[in-house]
Amino acid sequence: MNFDKLTKEDAELLSYKDLTSLILEEKGKKNTLDLLTAIVNKLGLSSSHLDDKIADYYTMLNNDKKFVLLDDGNWDLSENYTSDLKKKNLDEEDEFDEEELKEDEEMEETEPEEEIDEKNNYDDSYQEDDYDDEGLDGLVVVDEDEMELE
Repeated sequence: MNFDKLTKEDAELLSYKDLTSLILEEKGKKNTLDLLTAIVNKLGLSSSHLDDKIADYYTMLNNDKKFVLLDDGNWDLSENYTSDLKKKNLDEEDEFDEEELKEDEEMEETEPEEEIDEKNNYDDSYQEDDYDDEGLDGLVVVDEDEMELE
């Protein structure tokens, strides 16, 4: 199918994902606004429709693994990229996780054990709290079961 030769009626039968795929197959990389503008123009919709739908459209592209967002802000079909690009993105995420783990380990090593014990001992802090019981005289705690019997 050719996007440029597609009639308005045929385009109405296709989803935004399918129309986006056609555009990217034929014309290559495009940014979000250009993609949605082409679809809106093909369907004969108003520019206000474009403003209303652009956030949902971007989210749809982001969530669909068929499309990939490139470093330059353009979208393309993920099938045009080898697993090396995908692997590179996964490796970058792994590096971030490793850095985060190292920071956590360093923080744990620098804290003295006494401080850790003090942080984890909740009983002491509970006993130290001073509750203001003024104004509570005469109040009674009633169990739900007792309330049903009355």
